[in-house]
Amino acid sequence: MGGDAILTQSLTKDYGGGKGLFDLTLSVHDGEVFGYLGPNGAGKTTTIRLLMSLIRPTRGAATVFGLDTVRRSVDVKRVVGYLPGELAQFGGLRGDEIVGSFAALRPDVDRAFVGQLSERLDLDLGRRYREYSRGNKQKLGIVLAFMHRPRLLILDEPTGGLDPLNQQTFYALVRETRERGATVFLSSHVLSEVEAVCDRVGIIREGKLVKVADLDELNELHQRRIEVQFAGEPPLAALRAIRNVDQLVANGSLVRCVIRGDAGAFVRALGGAHVVALTSEEPSLEESFLAYYRSDAPV
Repeated sequence: MGGDAILTQSLTKDYGGGKGLFDLTLSVHDGEVFGYLGPNGAGKTTTIRLLMSLIRPTRGAATVFGLDTVRRSVDVKRVVGYLPGELAQFGGLRGDEIVGSFAALRPDVDRAFVGQLSERLDLDLGRRYREYSRGNKQKLGIVLAFMHRPRLLILDEPTGGLDPLNQQTFYALVRETRERGATVFLSSHVLSEVEAVCDRVGIIREGKLVKVADLDELNELHQRRIEVQFAGEPPLAALRAIRNVDQLVANGSLVRCVIRGDAGAFVRALGGAHVVALTSEEPSLEESFLAYYRSDAPV
């Protein structure tokens, strides 16, 4: 372990009209889980398709374990487990037939491990692909990416369509992958997902990398909408005194607000108040970005 699993230098794919990826210079360390975070349309999938040499860059370069992704694309694919944002359509093939076809291309697939992955994800490989729900198709994609225990996993929005239990299983698989020394590069537009598994995060917006941060540096970006129903008078003075509480509105015994970052002070301010109900909702990443940039917080 050590060095860079992924290294890009001024990597650019210019589709015109300001769309694409621009001058991405990024290093992903060997053995880490790196989250690639941004709103939909920010350039995450373009980056991944460039790394997999599915599209050619306009300029710049990228390497995977020192292998040029354009000139050594076949060698790159040998060491990568890849989950695309959308799987190919396999029609009437059964899950085990699809796995078998992919396994035939890789001599290092352990069929027992495939069985374990399928069992943990509750995926029936005996069913035909066209009969799968969106979630089961995503589970199959995860099996195909993980089954040969690659040195590097490149995963595009890997939890799309998964229910909460399967999301937790996926997070466990990512942690186990890191524990065996492999590297994971995963894209997401869900801040809490990245926080669950990643060591570092790169934030991309409108095709440009705007920040690379450790998880604790993301605190300012994380927001929650909170609604609290009190049995009696809300402790408004205490709540308004909290620095990271914004947009506080009281309507009788009902209080709504937005918390930025750590919620500890807010919870303590509730003190001995009688709380009847409390709901917390995470805004979309797009909303979090807008609030973050409006606040003039340094990037």
